[in-house]
Amino acid sequence: QLQLVESGGGLVQPGGSLRLSCAASGYILDDYAIGWFRQAPGKEREGVSCISSRDHITVYAESVQGRFTIPRDNAKNTVYLQMNSLKPEDTAVYYCAAKFDPSNYVPGLFRYEYDYWGQGIQVTVSS
Repeated sequence: QLQLVESGGGLVQPGGSLRLSCAASGYILDDYAIGWFRQAPGKEREGVSCISSRDHITVYAESVQGRFTIPRDNAKNTVYLQMNSLKPEDTAVYYCAAKFDPSNYVPGLFRYEYDYWGQGIQVTVSS
């Protein structure tokens, strides 16, 4: 069973940066598409970004386009979410998710596409 663990969250001031990590245990992530989602209090979980398995094709939500990136390091079996120019509205619990697909399919930002989820990590943007 693939297990995902997020780390790197915390409190940051508006305009600051954070890098979240999504590490896998038990399986190699090379053949998995990875997505990042977030859920703010009282709101539905929304997709933030995703990256395909082979060619690392990326997709970003309009709200984070130009501020967030989703690099992956297969050697470390880890996918990151680099978050720059953070805003208070980025405050949420962030989750990484995985979908097994070595064909380079891009699952997009739809929750139902993903089969494995991490436990989530809090990101708070506040002065």
